[in-house]
Amino acid sequence: MKPLACSLMALSFALFMAGRAHGRNVQLFVPIADAVAAPDVSDRPTGAVKFFFATQKTPEILKNLGSHLAAPRTGAAGVSDQRACHEAFLWTLIDLEKRAQRAGANAVVNIVSYHRKKEMASATEFECHVGNVIVTVWLKGDFVRIAE
Repeated sequence: MKPLACSLMALSFALFMAGRAHGRNVQLFVPIADAVAAPDVSDRPTGAVKFFFATQKTPEILKNLGSHLAAPRTGAAGVSDQRACHEAFLWTLIDLEKRAQRAGANAVVNIVSYHRKKEMASATEFECHVGNVIVTVWLKGDFVRIAE
């Protein structure tokens, strides 16, 4: 009888721990304008590269220079999901900006959210995933030279 009780206790503990270890994954759709205007996030793109989301009208494209998927991760602990998403979005734009500059681009066009190989194209919102301690915004876009 004792081995059965010990086995049941061990199984109960294992199930309890498995439930607690299960990661949080909250999917949010956040307005781009809110993230860009967020007063509590200090890191921002420099403005050296212009960003055009989904089907936003762009100036004349002079040269295509490839595409990139940016997905830097940031901490979500201790801040609201909204603030974490704003910060992750701006850091993702910074990553796109740096890579675009290295490629010789002055704009990133056709920017879409890209999660698990599924695109979400919107000119007004981006997709954000918040876990227990990490938040990620995946953005995919095309590097181009545009007429200024």
